[in-house]
Amino acid sequence: ALQAKQQAARRNLFQAAVRKVQRLPHAELADLKPAPPAPIPKQQLLDDAAALQEAISDTVDISSLLETDEHLSFRRPGVGSDVTQKLRRGKWSIQRQIDLHGLRTDEARETLTAFIREAHRQGIRCVRVVHGKGLGSPGKAPVLKDKVHRWLVQKAEVVAFVQAQPAQGGAGAVVVLLQPVRALA
Repeated sequence: ALQAKQQAARRNLFQAAVRKVQRLPHAELADLKPAPPAPIPKQQLLDDAAALQEAISDTVDISSLLETDEHLSFRRPGVGSDVTQKLRRGKWSIQRQIDLHGLRTDEARETLTAFIREAHRQGIRCVRVVHGKGLGSPGKAPVLKDKVHRWLVQKAEVVAFVQAQPAQGGAGAVVVLLQPVRALA
């Protein structure tokens, strides 16, 4: 009997607590369907890809921009020669690398451009780009080497580059110093 009275008291307490609550009409139920995904900006992606393709040229004459002492190097105007010396001596730690062996010219250009852009966006300062020595190419002449140099000179993210040390690929690779992120922002 005591339990029945306690249950009745709890029911009455609950009834008193919810007495003024009104049931929502059916039409006012919350819509719990997820929002549709944002549209994919296909045209913008196509435009970006086209701009990327046109952004760097295979035919730019960079011979006056390259320093060719015992090893090839490049540095932007206003960048001290100590920067290329430090790069050459391995004072900058290589944080990422990319190997372009076996890629066609257009694939290599797109891959390198995307790699440089992404490394810069991530705050990476020093990368190695392996272009190969051309030993597997017809005529044993490097196909990508000169093109990689041309492309790098045209990339605003690039501060300087030097031919890699023998242990890092020698004449088949370059070590590239990128701008700090804030420098291009």
